[in-house]
Amino acid sequence: MKMKYAFRILPAVVAAGMLAGCSKNPVTGKKEIVFMSQEKEIALGAESHPSIVATMGIYDDKNLQSFINEKGMAMAKISHRPDLPYKFFIVDSPVVNAFAVPGGYVYFTRGIMAHFNNEAEFAGVLGHEIGHITARHSARQQTSQIFGQVGLAAGMILSPQVRAMGEQAQQALGLLFLSYSRDHETESDKIGVDYSSKIGYDAKEMADFFGTLKKISEKAGQSIPTFQSTHPDPGDRMTKVGKLATEYQTAHPGKYNVNRDAYLRKIDGIIYGNDPQQGFVENNNFYHPSLKFQFPVPSGWQYENSPAQFQMAAKDGKSMMLFTLAQGKTLDEAAQAVVKAYGLKVVENEKATINGNPALVMVSQQVEQGANGQAAAATANTIQVGTWLIQYGGNIYAIHGVAAAGNYAANAGQFRSVAQGFKSVSDPNILNRQPERIRIKTAQRDATLRDALKDANQPDNKLDDLAILNGMALTDKVTKGMLFKTFGK
Repeated sequence: MKMKYAFRILPAVVAAGMLAGCSKNPVTGKKEIVFMSQEKEIALGAESHPSIVATMGIYDDKNLQSFINEKGMAMAKISHRPDLPYKFFIVDSPVVNAFAVPGGYVYFTRGIMAHFNNEAEFAGVLGHEIGHITARHSARQQTSQIFGQVGLAAGMILSPQVRAMGEQAQQALGLLFLSYSRDHETESDKIGVDYSSKIGYDAKEMADFFGTLKKISEKAGQSIPTFQSTHPDPGDRMTKVGKLATEYQTAHPGKYNVNRDAYLRKIDGIIYGNDPQQGFVENNNFYHPSLKFQFPVPSGWQYENSPAQFQMAAKDGKSMMLFTLAQGKTLDEAAQAVVKAYGLKVVENEKATINGNPALVMVSQQVEQGANGQAAAATANTIQVGTWLIQYGGNIYAIHGVAAAGNYAANAGQFRSVAQGFKSVSDPNILNRQPERIRIKTAQRDATLRDALKDANQPDNKLDDLAILNGMALTDKVTKGMLFKTFGK
């Protein structure tokens, strides 16, 4: 949670769906009916980018960013749609993922960058993602299926009334994710082989990376990459992509690069896993070291942290809380912005002090609009919102407690307890918490990966994760002088 206020509604660029007509697909050469013109694809990418940044954040590594820009633009030039305004980004997420947005926007998480073991693996996935764009896969989907809410509100079975507020918060983030069909994934795999091969990389390494993905998917608790999550089994894709790569190289003999050591040196120091400086939950408290505050998390509640907000909700789905940065320079300005953003009707409003910090407390109901645009009378679907606006550290923070109007009283005490628990953090153990990073080491002898990791003082409980990160088995041989990944600070 970086708390950079960047909320922006993502316009439904294609929701109205004017039929773009019959056009030739640039990859397949076939004529097809699509619901999105190229101009709309470009507009969608440009409009969705600020929302993706707000939700995930950009990972600040100039050298790695320069690398993906260089390879991305080289691949864009040899693609089927070289005229698109391609842009490439590393987003600050630990999830192993890569995704593309129509119009030329391609994103890699730092999580996937940490798992690549050479430039060729990266190039294969880069080609796969650019393939989704050049083959117009998003335009070939039903437009009603393009938009999807993500995060806590979508992941839990919240009551319809409470979900409304959560979805409104998610809509403010406007994150766009695309779900492609099995055929589209397979087509992009082939395009990835072609594109990465054309810029000089060994696409057999792309096949090997599917082996890494398979290991991740088999390890409990790990997030599955979106670009392979519900589609062909990564083991099957490993076989098929390997065959495609062999066929390509047979038809086009030449030198195909892997560049293992060069890539590993580029990711030396990359953050692995969650970054505690952006906030973390421990002992039923949410701590934010960078912004030096904390507040309680109710026992048993599920939660999700993002650069723009922190959400948490009871497992029964009857109540949830949102924590975010409020707009406005004063508490009164912030209150007006909240009321406007969520369409609230304030029923209580008072100034307060929370642990020495100026605050404003509101109880509101979300105003439902009738067919004629007028506010409708309160119904069983009305939700009630308790809002605590707190001035602290040069910012104004908003804590919202949300429940159906009929259930609000039963949850008000819990909401109040969380809000009144907001306070500063001074514990050096919290403030100085540092993330884990990938550190590249050199094998000092011929041995197994397990031996090399133990020589580098890696703990036993991290060895399985490190084997996956290195794209190897612990029993695989390493030779003296070989580079490998470890964990460090």
